[in-house]
Amino acid sequence: MKKKVLVLPFALLVALFALSACGGSSDSSSGDEAAVKTAIEESATSEDPKICSEFQTEAFNEFEYPEGNALKGCEEAAESGASVAESVDVSNVEVDGEKATAEVEVKGSGLDGQEIEVALAKEGGDWKMNELVSFAKFDAAGFAETLGEKLAEEEGITPELAKCVSESLGSVSQEEAEMIVFEKNLEPLEEAAGGCE
Repeated sequence: MKKKVLVLPFALLVALFALSACGGSSDSSSGDEAAVKTAIEESATSEDPKICSEFQTEAFNEFEYPEGNALKGCEEAAESGASVAESVDVSNVEVDGEKATAEVEVKGSGLDGQEIEVALAKEGGDWKMNELVSFAKFDAAGFAETLGEKLAEEEGITPELAKCVSESLGSVSQEEAEMIVFEKNLEPLEEAAGGCE
């Protein structure tokens, strides 16, 4: 019997793992740290497509939506609510001139329960998401479970296949998960799913 290799389209991975985020103006009373924190909190839960042009760098959109028109892909994803988190908890904000980093714990999206380091850039006085950097804290079991649940919702993927992939991903390392999520490298996912039929 031939092994069936699961190949997931980029669109599915974007829906599973994208973290829409934006920046906002910093006023003198709240400071850059508060502006960065507020921007991430508001944008991660927004379904407003304007975040894509007003609050995310072009580089961020092009990385998250590499196929076709990145801005349009981002706007469509925002409107659909596919990657919107229920809430985020932002911590460890560090501002260095026109750049900032923060750790974001995501609740209620494809990255539910994970803590991610993000990088922002200040453009025209506004903070904008520039990059998803890495997992600050990684929960392999949670990652596998969430992916399995999301796969089970996809047309053409049987519950048995989704469960098998989820179980296979339970042993994925943080480095492999970062390849999947932050580098859009599907090789570790395909290897984990290689034994699933």
